Amino acid sequence: MRQECRNFESRTYPNGETVRKCNLDLAPEAPWRCPADCGKFEPRMDAGWTYGSMVSPKTPQEPPGLDDGTAAALLDEAEDFLNSVGPQVMAEVQAERAHELAQGRPAWKRLFRRPKR
Repeated sequence: MRQECRNFESRTYPNGETVRKCNLDLAPEAPWRCPADCGKFEPRMDAGWTYGSMVSPKTPQEPPGLDDGTAAALLDEAEDFLNSVGPQVMAEVQAERAHELAQGRPAWKRLFRRPKR
């Protein structure tokens, strides 16, 4: 990924995992690479910043399939699946909320109820 792009973000968690991503979600092959002709590439303006000694971990090895498009196709298929179940999940949530409102329970109380055993 282009670490010199203003839309690049990297975050390392306490367990050692590092997330590298494009804030505009324009890098379908993240964390390995950005599109070569990305129209939203903007150089990072680092005027006045002071950098510490922490170094982000090395980018993981590229998996097979990035060059022939199979990785992007797999990610597209996963996105299509999630988009297809989204309306069903939203309908279930709305039905649950309507049921609770019909019983006269405010939705915010659901946050503080005890789990059923």
